[in-house]
Amino acid sequence: MKLVVEGLYCSIEGTQILRDINLEVASGEFVGLIGPNGSGKSSLLRCIYRVMKPDAGRITLNGEDIWRLSAREMAKQTAVVLQEMPTEFDFTVEEMVWMGRTPHQGMFDYETAKDRDIVMEALARVGMQTFTLRSFLSLSGGEKQRVLVARALAQQASFLVLDEPTNHLDIRYQLELLELVKGLGVTTIAALHDLNLAASYCDRIYVVERGAIRSAGVPQELLQPALIREVFGVGSKVEYDPNTHKLRISFFLDGEIESRG
Repeated sequence: MKLVVEGLYCSIEGTQILRDINLEVASGEFVGLIGPNGSGKSSLLRCIYRVMKPDAGRITLNGEDIWRLSAREMAKQTAVVLQEMPTEFDFTVEEMVWMGRTPHQGMFDYETAKDRDIVMEALARVGMQTFTLRSFLSLSGGEKQRVLVARALAQQASFLVLDEPTNHLDIRYQLELLELVKGLGVTTIAALHDLNLAASYCDRIYVVERGAIRSAGVPQELLQPALIREVFGVGSKVEYDPNTHKLRISFFLDGEIESRG
């Protein structure tokens, strides 16, 4: 599954929030969106999963315009994990994950043993198999997030959209979640707040700033002190960790090192 965004513009109530966005996510690639708060990352993702309709431009999955797909076909292909899904109604954990099977069922279809196996496997993969009868609204933020990931797994989509998927998660579950997603080999685009996580798990990164793509590239080339200072307004030290074989970024404010010395 390949995603292509071409010449995307989007506005809300007359204010332009995205301008001339061009990006690609190749089949099986994990691509990250990074940028300051309010830069347009979530708005771009909302256009990609059809919550917001752009003013101009084109978004395609395997060459097909997403706005020409039926809602059912879009749901079969695309799974979305938000920071936390708002809901006015309470469901059990198992019921929440079962929702991922909806695009694969007809109006009068019964739940099958295969469906149940898929749901229970998804819960097991995120460590929530013992929570099946728990109220979703009673869960902690991190537990809710794992349930939403399980729902996406049960959906068996070939394209994943993740908006700050590690929010509310303890460090262990942050790493486990991204290891899980990376190991799926599914085409993925994710807005990430933590630059170290982006450096560790993304094949490529797009930097979003003021509603536009500022730069793009592989983490090792892109995540360097000059760009971090210009985009995020902080100093940084970027090192290569010989143990993890990944970049390690530490941050500091201007004058912080001198004042500690």
